[in-house]
Amino acid sequence: MNLNAIQIILVILISFLAGMEGILDQFQFHQPVISCTLIGLVTGNLMPCLVLGGTLQMIALGWANVGAAVAPDAALAGVASAIILVLGGQGKAGIASAIAIAVPLAVAGLLLTILVRTISTMIVHIMDRVAAEGSFNKLDMWQWIDICLQGLRIAIPAALILAVGAGPVKAVLNAMPTWLTQGLSIGGGMVVAVGYAMVINMMATAEVWPFFAIGFVMATIKDLTLIGLGTIGVSMALIYLNLEASSSNNSGSTSSDGGSDNSGDPLGDVIDNY
Repeated sequence: MNLNAIQIILVILISFLAGMEGILDQFQFHQPVISCTLIGLVTGNLMPCLVLGGTLQMIALGWANVGAAVAPDAALAGVASAIILVLGGQGKAGIASAIAIAVPLAVAGLLLTILVRTISTMIVHIMDRVAAEGSFNKLDMWQWIDICLQGLRIAIPAALILAVGAGPVKAVLNAMPTWLTQGLSIGGGMVVAVGYAMVINMMATAEVWPFFAIGFVMATIKDLTLIGLGTIGVSMALIYLNLEASSSNNSGSTSSDGGSDNSGDPLGDVIDNY
């Protein structure tokens, strides 16, 4: 699929915002489900990109920066895979191939992350000197420069993929044999399961497991729509929060008489104590 000038500009703008949001976390443009959906919206490929974003989001759930270990860039993975999917013109059939190409690009994009963070460290020292001078205008200018570098970290690779054009991208995707695309599809599903399992492992408590089991069973009921499931989920969350608040109040009154402060919710106790 060939994009016109307006679509190319909008895609690069979304990529730029996704790069900035990787640091700011204000509007979550860096999340694959958001960036892929927006790119699909401006290019007329909403449904395939929405499915792609949801699939990548499940994979990215297991990505986390731990100490000096930096996870693959979710923003670059979402943007690159969406552009490849759109240029390939295969629709939902090209999702597995797009993910297979985009995830290694996201890993390679860590070099850009390291480069931008190194430059950011230099900018911080410059901002220290500017702050010592009392120049707030220069301080704001360098802050904007640093944030814009984060946006360019995603926008430049996106522009390069767009510059390659639909022809070469489609030729590469069509040249991939069936056994490879099917294998990548199976592997992508396994990665999604691993990412989801890692999240469940981190949040699994005796209080949460019943909600997971109820949601899993209710999701198999075909007559329930996503809106219905979402409404039930929000209602159950509100019920849980109200019960937890009541438990905390009761435990608080008990502790004043010499009882325990444990509310029965380990996560709630940690947050309350914090």
